[in-house]
Amino acid sequence: MKELRASKLLDIRFSEVDSMGVVWHGSYPLYFEDAREEWGRQYGFGYLDMFEHEFYAPLVDLQFQYKRPIIYGMRPRIDIIYRPTDAAKIIYDYEIHDTRDESLLTTGHSVQVFMNKQYQLLWENPPFYEQWKLRWEKE
Repeated sequence: MKELRASKLLDIRFSEVDSMGVVWHGSYPLYFEDAREEWGRQYGFGYLDMFEHEFYAPLVDLQFQYKRPIIYGMRPRIDIIYRPTDAAKIIYDYEIHDTRDESLLTTGHSVQVFMNKQYQLLWENPPFYEQWKLRWEKE
């Protein structure tokens, strides 16, 4: 499968920073969520697509590492990279870069699993996800 990646510019809002003008750690999961939504739009695999097939995909692992602070007034870019797996999971890696010099600000990783509408964990990929993966393996 070719690498499926998307990028999004982040607008750092005043409400996302602390008294030093540094992005508060609680804002990072929201940035990763914005990246997942952008990626889903580009590749036809968003949350509404899952809901239409009667599945949820809750986060079970979310990690990030700070390399440099994101400061109010910056316009960083978040890159999201899909990591294929045979397991019934959706795995992404993230990088946030300063658009002024492309320096790395943050890295991250997330894992989502599949649940049906009765909140039961799935051990096998749902058919719609297998079909989606086959589509992108061909392109």
